[in-house]
Amino acid sequence: MKKVVPILLLIGVALCALIGSLGYKAYKKYSPTKESANLEEFYQASGSQSAIFLNDELQEAKGLSQGGHIYFPILWVNQNLNERFYWDSNEWLLIYALPEEILRMDAATRGASGAPVVVIQDQEAYLSDELLLQYTNVRLQSFSGEVIRTFVDSKWEAEEWRTMKGGGTVREKGGIKSLVVAKEPEGAKAKVIDTMERWAKVRTEDGHIGYVENRKLGEKEERIYDSAYQAPVYQNISSDRKICLAWHQVTSPEGNKSIQKLLQNTKGINVISPTWYALTDNDGNYNSFADRSYVDYLHEQGIQVWALIDNFSSNVQTEVLLSKTATRQKLIERLMQEVDTYNLDGLNLDFESLKESAGPHYVQFIRELSVSCRKKQIVLSVDNHVPASFNAFYNRKEQGIVADYVIIMGYDEHYSGGDAGPVASMPYVKKGIEDTLKEVPKEKVINAIPLYTRVWKENKDGETSSDALGISDAKAWVNSNRVALQWQEDNGLYYGQVPGEEERKEIWLEEEKSIGLKMNLIRDYDLAGVACWKLGFEPAAIWDIVKVNE
Repeated sequence: MKKVVPILLLIGVALCALIGSLGYKAYKKYSPTKESANLEEFYQASGSQSAIFLNDELQEAKGLSQGGHIYFPILWVNQNLNERFYWDSNEWLLIYALPEEILRMDAATRGASGAPVVVIQDQEAYLSDELLLQYTNVRLQSFSGEVIRTFVDSKWEAEEWRTMKGGGTVREKGGIKSLVVAKEPEGAKAKVIDTMERWAKVRTEDGHIGYVENRKLGEKEERIYDSAYQAPVYQNISSDRKICLAWHQVTSPEGNKSIQKLLQNTKGINVISPTWYALTDNDGNYNSFADRSYVDYLHEQGIQVWALIDNFSSNVQTEVLLSKTATRQKLIERLMQEVDTYNLDGLNLDFESLKESAGPHYVQFIRELSVSCRKKQIVLSVDNHVPASFNAFYNRKEQGIVADYVIIMGYDEHYSGGDAGPVASMPYVKKGIEDTLKEVPKEKVINAIPLYTRVWKENKDGETSSDALGISDAKAWVNSNRVALQWQEDNGLYYGQVPGEEERKEIWLEEEKSIGLKMNLIRDYDLAGVACWKLGFEPAAIWDIVKVNE
């Protein structure tokens, strides 16, 4: 018996130890951790940096805290909040174009509070919270502490806020073992960002983001914010009649003399756009074929003149030319002198083959030019290719706000140097209109139609080339080659070919019927009008079809 008692005691001690161990492990496994998170790692910011949350999502970009203000990287602001803040890294200038004036600011410019509106750090420009709020429809809240956090809200729908019952532990992730971001007192409130089965993602009133248990969320409160922001109003210049524009290609001063003869063949044109101005270098210089007598004659006929300026010269790198504020300013001032000298009614921008890097500078040029045009009460129209992913940087939406008319060049579906096919099939034209209308109001959209077609040639080696012919000459080519035409319903065009051993020729003919279908689209979508490339390519009968005003 004496031997049994110690054994039983040992067994009891062992059992107690085992139970204690299991209990400790269970406690460790199922009890909430009290360990605090490293907030610098969690918010990915330290020192004078500010973490930025946009609509409660942590951003990769970091703000700067300086002198009681938060400064945001201008590139981030452009991409997420307001693309109209334009930073000129050549001249270290911040430009903001309003409808009637252009603001130019640098690191020495002070806001209403006396703080700089721009600061430079590590060759990067930052925009003050003061200036951002002045010109952007957002709410801002900034919090200090171990890490500075700034919340930017650009959404204005109602928010759900909840009172935390008995306080609440805010954790990095859902789960009681997740590290603690903050401990909230009894009665603290939090905005519910997202709800899961047992946890909710929240934003606290003292500026922390994290997760709390659903059981800790009590009484609901809906918060609605009223915006005091007043967006700038762009007063655009528009005609009370539909636009019927014809481009007149002028390649020399003598070319102006042809306008009277060319107009004898037409009906209904109320705007002529002569190709007068061609940029010649990266300093904003250009060749001009402008002629006051030309304008005076057209005004006598009741026709406006929107002079065209292009960037077609191989000496022009548009991304370089327009990236310099001084160059843009000089070019705009000179163009306004041309407007006064020749009594122009408008300008037509035809900038093509831009590199994507030119996009922000080109759009800024349009903004700044629009200010001068608005002051002089002349029309600003901008030519664009049919929308595609590779030319989205032309930013038709912004063009549609600041410019008076956005012109779709609804042709060159198949072009010189490319594969054989129609210049402007109906599906191509229709999609171009529909995609443009997603970004630009119909009252500003003009669709351009081709008064030409292409004769395609394919040699025995499969090499393709083409010649552009006006409608009149294309019809003559069809007749002289005795081409049997067949109507292609899908394309909305007549198609024909001339077979040959050495060379095969094809044509998708633009003529009265195909042009009529395109005009029907313009009417069906109630667009602002039509533009035609180019004057002199067409038979007189076309103008009975190209009618936008009865």
